[in-house]
Amino acid sequence: MLDNRCVMTPTRARKADAAGAEAVDVAHAALLELVERSDVGRHLGHVAEGERVVTHLFDCVRPGYRGWQWSVTLVRASRQKSVTVDEIVLLPGDDAILPPEWVPWRERVQPGDLTPGDLLPAEEDDPRLVPGYTAGDETVDADSVRQVVDELGLGRPRVLSLEGRDLAAQRWYDGSHGPEAALAQSAPANCGSCGFLTRLAGPLSQVFGVCANAYANDDGRVVSFDHGCGAHSEAQLSKRSQPQPLPEPVLDTVSWDELDTF
Repeated sequence: MLDNRCVMTPTRARKADAAGAEAVDVAHAALLELVERSDVGRHLGHVAEGERVVTHLFDCVRPGYRGWQWSVTLVRASRQKSVTVDEIVLLPGDDAILPPEWVPWRERVQPGDLTPGDLLPAEEDDPRLVPGYTAGDETVDADSVRQVVDELGLGRPRVLSLEGRDLAAQRWYDGSHGPEAALAQSAPANCGSCGFLTRLAGPLSQVFGVCANAYANDDGRVVSFDHGCGAHSEAQLSKRSQPQPLPEPVLDTVSWDELDTF
């Protein structure tokens, strides 16, 4: 059969079975029954897998499989002179091109990836959310949550948990709207003293607000108090950067009649 697996490194050196080691032609012929001749390269050697078990390796020259090897395992039964084919697999060598490590799709999603019509549902056990009326004090089933929410008129079955709030705060603070942004490093003052800052409600109000300056890059975005930009409400131009004053106006007293006398 043809399969893809990881190479198994023997834990200790074994002496290869003589009949199996010499059966290169048998292994090559068995491989060509399953694989095109143009995909098989030179014989790379053999490995002793166990008692009377030998694996022959052939270079794979199929396009896109650089560094891979065809592995043909032969086995010889006790007191038998001939060998039989046990399995044929395609294995990566030391220089093989391998795909990157698999990352679950939820971990691959980045801010801005969603497009109109895309859905990204939260899992039932999402640690960032808790039942709307418990705030993390207890865990109840979904039906109970819906019933209580309907009775109290809260409108939201789940709300942000303490962990979810801390994760959001750290993400905002470390992002492009925090104090380490290049825009903030060159700002004349921070957002905490800006008249365009609208404070948030709740615990996040101690560190964050929303920019309400239509001319600022962060307009409508959450910013930390120690963020900043050049559109600060108290920003002033230096005398060198201020527009040069216009010269005093000159009153023109020359009329057409006076020009005729010249």
